[in-house]
Amino acid sequence: MSGVLGVDVPDARGRTGLDRAGRDLTGNPDVVVREVEVLSSSWYVNRRTTFERRGRDGAWRTEQRETHDRGNGATVLLYDTARRTVLLTRQFRFPAYVNGSPDGMLVETAAGLLDEQDAEAAVRREAEEELGVTVGALTRLPDLFMSPGSVTERLAFFAGPYTPADRVSAGGGLAEEGEDIEVLELPFAEALAMAGDGRIADAKTVLLLQWAALRGPFRA
Repeated sequence: MSGVLGVDVPDARGRTGLDRAGRDLTGNPDVVVREVEVLSSSWYVNRRTTFERRGRDGAWRTEQRETHDRGNGATVLLYDTARRTVLLTRQFRFPAYVNGSPDGMLVETAAGLLDEQDAEAAVRREAEEELGVTVGALTRLPDLFMSPGSVTERLAFFAGPYTPADRVSAGGGLAEEGEDIEVLELPFAEALAMAGDGRIADAKTVLLLQWAALRGPFRA
């Protein structure tokens, strides 16, 4: 017994076998996984994987990559076409703060990890917790990898209408999870301008606002 947390000893979340990720992949015949090491396993999982990859010249080379596995997530843009508004959040993000955001306060669409729910159920949960809105009909957009060079997360994108009558609480997130989220109702034109000049610097939010302008409810 090696005593490695997340491998043969349960980690803080009771998980073992985390070194098996990727070993059974067969979709790409030019990639063969040889070894998976669990570097850390707290809430998220960091792995170092060694694999052989056949390049376009036909030669096989050994490569090594580290991946950050935080699970998959979902996000939703809520919009009111009659009043031409959108519902967004503002919250503190330490990773952004430590990497150049002046105060770490980011304006974003509501989002969260799936936590073993399907994507639509998860995004409905997040809309109610963060925005205080009970969501009705939803449009599902393509899933996207947000940082595929190192982060495994695949994000499910949704959009849906809301009205003032759909607001069932003040939102703000779950205090027991340390969430302190401000709900912002903005004119769509202002939100789109913020995405254009950098006041909104969150990628998922920029993508959803641009979709809304080009192909969604606010297209010309």
